[in-house]
Amino acid sequence: MSALLEIKSLHASVGDKPILKGVNLIIQKGEVHAIMGPNGSGKSTLSNVILGHPKYQIQSGDILFEGKSILGLPTDERARLGLFLSFQYPTALPGVTIGNFLKSILKAHRGKEVPVKEFKSELKTAMEGLEVPNSFISRYVNDGFSGGEKKRAEILQMSLLKPKLAILDETDSGLDIDALRIVSEGINSNRTNERSILLITHYQRMLNYIIPDFVHVFADGRILETGGKELSLRLEEVGYDWILEREGVK
Repeated sequence: MSALLEIKSLHASVGDKPILKGVNLIIQKGEVHAIMGPNGSGKSTLSNVILGHPKYQIQSGDILFEGKSILGLPTDERARLGLFLSFQYPTALPGVTIGNFLKSILKAHRGKEVPVKEFKSELKTAMEGLEVPNSFISRYVNDGFSGGEKKRAEILQMSLLKPKLAILDETDSGLDIDALRIVSEGINSNRTNERSILLITHYQRMLNYIIPDFVHVFADGRILETGGKELSLRLEEVGYDWILEREGVK
């Protein structure tokens, strides 16, 4: 049986600058993987490359989703296959309400109009799980939102789209203690035996709520170490230097 996502010796760059330098990663259905690493290591680049951001050029390697290469597919087709990316810095869309935005992306994802009753029922369930008030859906997307509100809006999208693989890029940044708990609970509610999560984070604190199956240390454009939850605890205690020195990474 094919893995949900398999990245094979992936090299990618921006212009003449190499960023990813041989990434290998396998994610099976139902698994939660956490990627941790210092600033500038290429973690966010990896998430963007998986979704096909045109800024990045692939030099070699491959990305397989359910056994098929997706390198030649544009971002919207990758999304329709079941890939989702939650951004570290979500973009504001003044003039576009959350409600209309969510209905539009759901229609685009499913390829057909979603009946009003069905949409309202799904939206209500998702909003309750994230403790989002009804007034939220009439606000403009991320316009004047706090950090916590932006992240709840992202997870609200994920809850409606139900992606096969959700890539969450530093979802914990800008969250206070209560918002971190609520957002984490929203993420956990999307965990199933068929759906997987790739969580990119600097800190171990989110992993207190979202228990990963695997933790990967990412630096110098590649995965240097893989372990379980205990690896994140060690990183929180002693940092990354022991791995960087071992691998000769400056």
